[in-house]
Amino acid sequence: MKQNHWMLRLVQIAAVLFVLFAAFMIFIYSPFYSTLVVKTLNTLVPVEVNQVAAKSQQMAAFSDQDSLEPGSDLWIARQAYLKLMEQEIQSENSKNLTLIQARYKALQALILEEQTQKKLASEQELPQVPLLVSNAASEAVVEDPSENVKALLNLDSHENQVLMEQYLEFLSTHKIAETESEPVDEEIFKDIALIQQQNIPKIPANSKPYAIVVLGGGLTLDDNGKDIVVNDYTRLRLETTLAVVKQYQLPIVLSGVEAPYMQRWLKKYDVEAKLLEDRSMNTCENSRFSSLLLQKKGGAPTVILITDRYHMPRTRRLFALNGIETIPVEAPMPTQLTAWRPSEQNYDHSRRANYEMLAAIRDVLIGSSACREVP
Repeated sequence: MKQNHWMLRLVQIAAVLFVLFAAFMIFIYSPFYSTLVVKTLNTLVPVEVNQVAAKSQQMAAFSDQDSLEPGSDLWIARQAYLKLMEQEIQSENSKNLTLIQARYKALQALILEEQTQKKLASEQELPQVPLLVSNAASEAVVEDPSENVKALLNLDSHENQVLMEQYLEFLSTHKIAETESEPVDEEIFKDIALIQQQNIPKIPANSKPYAIVVLGGGLTLDDNGKDIVVNDYTRLRLETTLAVVKQYQLPIVLSGVEAPYMQRWLKKYDVEAKLLEDRSMNTCENSRFSSLLLQKKGGAPTVILITDRYHMPRTRRLFALNGIETIPVEAPMPTQLTAWRPSEQNYDHSRRANYEMLAAIRDVLIGSSACREVP
């Protein structure tokens, strides 16, 4: 009798577990599971901006037109030029503006000439046989790329400050022949307008976007089986971008190895995306490398972020850690949720929700392990 009672109890427990498992599977195939997960992620995943990292975007002068590499001699020369121009404007000494511009052009020519000479000199050097390279030389090659990038972007570094002082002195004292200073370049008016614009008090970072950042969602083969094209996830994000661009005429940053293919897709609809971050291989790198690109181009405290609803909470947190406030614009998924009944397409959403939930937990607790410091 006791044995029968024990067997009955075991059957009852197994039956309850089976019912619970069946109910859970039905729940996963319903439209409610993924909706619950994404609401939980939006509630619990923190998106507060890291204020230390935000300092790298504080210039808020983002532009996709400037092609000078931050930290380069030409970039520092331009900072010196704009600084001196601003001082002259504030002192209402407009007579010197054209002279400063002429000196700036001469400085640019000298820097370019020096770079050309260095390039020619390096090309003329005899190649070293790898087996004969000294240990000291081989050790010198091993550097921390993140430190190099930080040094380049840090205008306050000792080397950059010394170079800035040299350029300021050149722009203040260099003698220009009359023939060099006669023509008035229209660029000077653009420079003056840029300086005046930078002196206008900035709108709070969380009140206006400076760029549109679109994250890639993958690639696939075209119907011909040969050409590589964007997949449905990426295509829907780009279609969302087309709608956003109509409302906000902002520079577009395409992030991910898919970026060149995304650019090609947008160009078919007469939308030009000039800024490509095509090195990132995961979401952590998407946020890190895109933030670095935005920083290089003048700073963007706030951006419009386009990705799917499940990817959004984790991505917003990572951008916040890199000092950027995000305005989320959710792109649709390739499949739609049903109104209430269980279906296979609902499971596609649940599977995506599960992945992002686990990834968010991992990022918050231990961080992303496969995330490079610099591209």
